[in-house]
Amino acid sequence: MMEEQYIRVGTTIYKVVQQPLADGTMTTRRLQWSFGTIRQDYGKHYIPPIDKYNGFCTVPSHTDYQKDVAGFYNLYEPIDHVPAEGNFSDIEKLLHHIFEEQYELGLDYMQLLYMQPTQKLPILLLVSEERNTGKTTFLNFLKSIFQDNATFNTNEDFRSQFNADWAGKLLIVVDEVLLSRREDSERLKNLSTAQTYKVEAKGKDRQEVNFFAKFVLCSNNELYPVIIDPGENRYWVRKIRPLESDDTNFLQKLKEQIPAFLYYLQHRTLSTNKEGRMWFHPTLIRTEA
Repeated sequence: MMEEQYIRVGTTIYKVVQQPLADGTMTTRRLQWSFGTIRQDYGKHYIPPIDKYNGFCTVPSHTDYQKDVAGFYNLYEPIDHVPAEGNFSDIEKLLHHIFEEQYELGLDYMQLLYMQPTQKLPILLLVSEERNTGKTTFLNFLKSIFQDNATFNTNEDFRSQFNADWAGKLLIVVDEVLLSRREDSERLKNLSTAQTYKVEAKGKDRQEVNFFAKFVLCSNNELYPVIIDPGENRYWVRKIRPLESDDTNFLQKLKEQIPAFLYYLQHRTLSTNKEGRMWFHPTLIRTEA
């Protein structure tokens, strides 16, 4: 049996567990635990190791990850892919389909997510009224790369005052976005460029944290998925065409090629230079859509 993991953060003990999800994967959870319960489980004469931390922090990194950052417990999760040279032709196929004539910009976007996770990036909005376009496959692919650091939100999650489950993530993706109210779009825009954000959990005090999340939104509503004012340059809107073939095993193939793709991103030279707070010059990401 694997040794159970306990941590003490400040004066509170947590048990670190892997919670099963409906799709067969696991997610890391930290459950508040009591010292008395540990005693009951292990008896008086043995205490399992308890790592001690002064508090929590969120420091993203995919290439030089550390759980202990200056005595603080890093809530950002490590990703378990080991980059290795190889073939990623199916990933290329997907990215060509999503980004088309902006393929190199799409690669830059993926490379910045992986190599520079705190860099602000535009809100990526993929629209198409047609079905079977690969939009959802792209979201699942992002989730497969960044694992527990990517979260699927609903439209209601944005409107809830409680945000502790998504405020420290790298990617916030929404599959059927319909944020048609003016306050929704203002909130989204403000979050996309915010340096800090107040995190609120049920029954806990609000805390200010660094905010580095990027938004990827998909919608079947081509005309009004969110309110975008003329001249607004925080959105990168792409209209996605239907896929020519329907390969039911496609996502599995993508997952198998992630180590080769990450190796490529580590050694690739960006095609753009930083030209603004969201990296890309607004004219580069402007599209017909």
